[in-house]
Order: sequence, then structure tokens, then C-alpha cells
Amino acid sequence: MIDTVTITIDGKKYEYNKNITLEEVLAEHKPDNKFPVLIARVNNRLRELTYAVKEDSEVEFLDLTCSEGNRVHINGLVLVFLYAVNTLFGQKAKFKVEYSLDKGLYVRTTFKLNEEKLGKIKTEMKSIIKKDMPITKMNIDRLEAIKYFKDIDEESKAGVLRYNTDNFITMYRLGNVYDYYYSLMPTSTSKLKDFDLTFLNEHSFVLRFPTIYINDKIKKYEHHSLLFDAFEQYKAWADLIGVKTSVDLNRIVSTGTISDLIKMDETIQTHKLLSLGKEIWDNKKKIKIILIAGPSSSGKTTTSRKLKIYLNCAGFKPITIAMDDFFVDREQNPKDENGNYDYECLEAMDLDLFDKTIKKLLAGEKVKMPTFNFYTGKKEFKSELTLGENEIIIIEGIHALDPKILTNIPRENKYKIYISPLTELRMDDHNRIPTSDNRLLRRIVRDNRTRNYRVDDTLAKWASVRAGEEKYIFPYQDEADVMINSAAIYEMGVLKTYVEPLLYSVDSSSPYYEEAKRLINMLRLFLPIPSESIPEDAVIREFIGGSYFHE
Repeated sequence: MIDTVTITIDGKKYEYNKNITLEEVLAEHKPDNKFPVLIARVNNRLRELTYAVKEDSEVEFLDLTCSEGNRVHINGLVLVFLYAVNTLFGQKAKFKVEYSLDKGLYVRTTFKLNEEKLGKIKTEMKSIIKKDMPITKMNIDRLEAIKYFKDIDEESKAGVLRYNTDNFITMYRLGNVYDYYYSLMPTSTSKLKDFDLTFLNEHSFVLRFPTIYINDKIKKYEHHSLLFDAFEQYKAWADLIGVKTSVDLNRIVSTGTISDLIKMDETIQTHKLLSLGKEIWDNKKKIKIILIAGPSSSGKTTTSRKLKIYLNCAGFKPITIAMDDFFVDREQNPKDENGNYDYECLEAMDLDLFDKTIKKLLAGEKVKMPTFNFYTGKKEFKSELTLGENEIIIIEGIHALDPKILTNIPRENKYKIYISPLTELRMDDHNRIPTSDNRLLRRIVRDNRTRNYRVDDTLAKWASVRAGEEKYIFPYQDEADVMINSAAIYEMGVLKTYVEPLLYSVDSSSPYYEEAKRLINMLRLFLPIPSESIPEDAVIREFIGGSYFHE
């Protein structure tokens, strides 16, 4: 009987006794990772370091510089924070992980904070990390887990488990604290030394850490007031109607009143855009151009077309200009580090032509307008345009908020709008739904429906899409005059209906299998929501189909 296994690491083969754990391999191998190793990829499967290797395997050790490791690092820090708070203030001191804020997590506490108190928590966390306390994975009877969370007044977690039909669930123990998370976890606290806490007010702070985009340091906190206010406004409404977590949404679905929630949400969205249209009309002597930008799958097309209708109602005659028509000729387009054309960089735009064209239009001149021919890779000038009375220009594009465009036009003549689905709904008090996951689910559904893309195709492009957003969109969000939240409070249940079957199509041999599995596990928390009650002009229709603006 063979009692050894061959483990391949960085192309080199090593022989070990069968059932050796990844932690033991790691201790001997000592890979050249910049940060502590958190988990590993074994034959294309993510594994915790307690995993025992039973067959010949290729192993890649992962730290926080990849998305999978970063997620483990963040959840590990939340568990350490929970333990520190319980140690200092007892189980009655509660907190909620709300949403991402400036490459960190915005956390709200039920107990009062000040700089000194938060400093004590940080010191306690560092002590816990220094002690190298074990984080133990446990299989717990589901009903026993529900009782435990009820006993410690964690109703959101107890509620989530009511929608889980498994007899046993995976929980993690740190000291005398038990919790669960929707990712794998590190094996000990010593791997979680990279963090910081930034005080905001007496009931909130930001948990900060290195990200996969800034992985050599912890970014100094910068408060983004527009983003923060947009999240808080939506949260205030969600609190008002009692929909804070997946449990609350499922309760509404299970009682057959989801249609009422959909109508309420869409009414709020319509009111926001009508108010925005009125604000622009009231300032029509100054505002001549509306610039719209936002990350992928934010619903920019639907939102901008709805806004155009509301501007019509106010008396405007909006004219839409696409920045894509102002690409430089393809032979002049810069290339990326791989030698491929980089269509997302600002240098891909003919900024001189763009600035001069818009300037002439505002001066009342007749201008020849370009249309970019993506087949020939050149601009064609086949139409002319002149602005008439009450006509206003709407420009949508990846660089629309970049201050380096339209520098020849006064700032007061430009009204800048940032659009993103700011997902405020949480799974439970310690597990949020990242806005990027919401956008990814939207994109998977739309790519499959409109382009016949497989899930693998969308997932393969997603890292590049996210990197482009980090370079060209997110740095300029503070340039906006207004931030529009395009998320619907009900949409996770709707997306589940469309995207879940697609995710199951990802084969176990695919490099994206683990990501598909992660998304499936997240969607398991939501009851499906039918789309019949969703109006044709809703943003979600842009992705699931049936949109007034697309079909």
C-alpha cells in the first residue's frame, strides 16, 4: 500500500507521508510569500491549512494578495474583533459589518466608542494575534447553532440558519467565541497581523487592511462623503421598512408581499431621478453638460435613459454623446504590458478632438461629429450637430468624471453623476454582500442573455474589469456632484432565479469552479423572487431582460 504522496509546489516535486497537513508542508517548505499564508489551492480546490493531503497534488499557497486569501484575511479579522469586544465589554456589546468604505469595512457598534476605547480594542486584537490562538473549524448541529445564537442575542445569525436545510453547519471557534463566515478561515490568529482601525464617530469605525490592489501597505483612510452619504441614505430607508438582512427579505418573500416591496423600491428610485432632473432644470443657466460614469454593471444605461426622459419632462431636449466615438485611431492606441490594445486608458481617447468638439457645440457652432468604426479602427465623420434652445448634452463613459477631460470648459457648466449599486443589504450582522459581487451577478446574467457567454467567460474577464475600475473610475468618484445608488433592495432574490442555474454549469475542472461555488453558497441564503412585478423601466431589467430601454 502506497503511504506517500507527491506534492508539487512552484513546479518542484516533494515527497511526503500521506495525510500530511498543508500546515505541516508549509512549515517545511516556507514559500516566499510577502504576507502570512492563509489558505492553499490544492488541485484547483481551495483548502484550509488543516487539510490532509491524501493523493498526489499541486499546491499553491495563498496570502492576502489574491482575492481568495484577502477574503479569508478579512473574515479572520472580524472574528478577532468579535473576540476582543467580548473580552473587553462582554457579549452584550454588538456590532454590524455594514459595507466597504475606502478599501476598508465600515463597522457600526451598539456600544459607544471614542478614540481611546477603539485604541483599547486594537491593542486587545494585537494581543490576540500575538498569542497565536487557534481558530478551530467545527461541525455543529444546526438546531444547536440556532439556540446558541439566540442565547447570545444574535438574531440575524439565528434567522439565517432557519433557511439552511443542512443538518450540520460549519462554525469557527476562537477561545470561547463561535461564529460562521461564508469563506474558508485561517488556522490561527498570528496570520492576521496586518490591520488597523480608524475612528469615525461614537458608534462607528473603519476596519482597514491591505487589499489586492494596494497589497504592500494599509491605505491611509480617506473619507468619501458622497459614497458614505449614499450608503447611509439607503440604509435609513431600509431600516425604516425593516429590511436590513437576507432574513428580513426572505420573511417578506415567504409572506407573499414581495410585490409591495418592489413597488416601494422602484417608487423611491423614480423619485430620486425626478428630483435630480428638477435640480438640473433649476440650474439650467449654469449646467450645460451632464457627465455620467460608474463601474461595470451599475445600470448606467437604464439610469441615464430614464434621466433623459425626466429631463424631457422638465423642458430639456437632451442630446447623448458617447465618449467611445472619440477613440484615437487604432494604430495610435496604447498597448498594455501584454502587448494588447488598452482601450480603457485615458490615452485611448482623442482628448483634443473631444474637448474642441464639446466647446464648439456649447458656443452654438455646427460641428461634424465622429462615429468610431470598430471594424476599421478609425473615426468616421458622417453627421453634423448644433445645440438648440434648452438642449443639454449627456455624456456617458468610463472617463466621464476624470478632471483631465473638458479642461477648457468651466466646472460650473458640468454636472457630474456617479452611478453604482451600493448594496446595503447584509447576509447577517457579521457578513456583508460586497457591491462587486452584486455587479458580478448582474454581469453574468446579462453576458449570458445578450452575448451567449458562458459563466467561465465572464469570470475570466472580471479581474481585468475590476483592475480597470480601480485605475480609471473609483479614483474620481469624489468628483461627482451626486451619487446615484442603482441597487434594488430585492434584487438578490431576483438574480438568484436567473444566475444560480448558470453557476451550476461551471465544471469542476474549471479554474473558476471555486468562485462559482462561492457565489452559489451566498445565493443559498436568499429565497427566489419572481420578476413579474418588476416594471419595465427598472434597472434590474437591463440585466434579466424585459427592459423598456433595451428590447
